[in-house]
Amino acid sequence: MCKTKQGDAMFAEGLLNQFGYSVTPASLAQIRAIIDNTQGFEHVQKHLVALNDKLKTYDGFIGLSSSNEYFKIKNNASDADTIKLVDDLILEWSKKYKIDIKKVENKETYYVLGFKSH
Repeated sequence: MCKTKQGDAMFAEGLLNQFGYSVTPASLAQIRAIIDNTQGFEHVQKHLVALNDKLKTYDGFIGLSSSNEYFKIKNNASDADTIKLVDDLILEWSKKYKIDIKKVENKETYYVLGFKSH
């Protein structure tokens, strides 16, 4: 069961819709596990949706990792300058909202680990 009060089905369905996923029993189970695994999710949630909206301009998005219980930030920019711009945007977002992220080695992807409480 989700640790957050927002972990109910309607909330999870809303996030899935925001991130472009179909609502299925499997996707609901996956997002609930990711919410439970995201440290301080209640501090992170609104910033994820806002970042997702910004990333769409550059063909980036927030998604659900299929290999780990994390939200992932995907930078799909096609040229080096735009990739750098989007990476800078992601890093600035992380710093501003005190959200701990981890870059996936050899990919233009970051995992959202959670809220930095310190």
